[in-house]
Amino acid sequence: MPMPRDEFQTQIQENLVQTWRQFVGQMEESLKILDREIGEAEQMTDICTSEWCEATEHVIDDLNNALFSIHEPKWSSEEDSRKIKAQKKWIRDIYARYKSATNR
Repeated sequence: MPMPRDEFQTQIQENLVQTWRQFVGQMEESLKILDREIGEAEQMTDICTSEWCEATEHVIDDLNNALFSIHEPKWSSEEDSRKIKAQKKWIRDIYARYKSATNR
């Protein structure tokens, strides 16, 4: 016998919320790694070997595309929205630091 509509909808929504929040959390972890790498690069001179710069730009592009394509579900909380907005700002800041570090 199928479960009642409200229970069915609630279960699916709870699963989606959990998965969505895990995704957002993993994006944050990726930003931390990238931020740390850029921070180390800022301390070095002549960091921008073509291989390092190309790989870093691809990572920044991929993270940027993923962040700006995230659809915020209607059931997301204000805290969820705040995290996404903060991550979008963070990737822009990382990119600016990357450009500054590589244009010396």
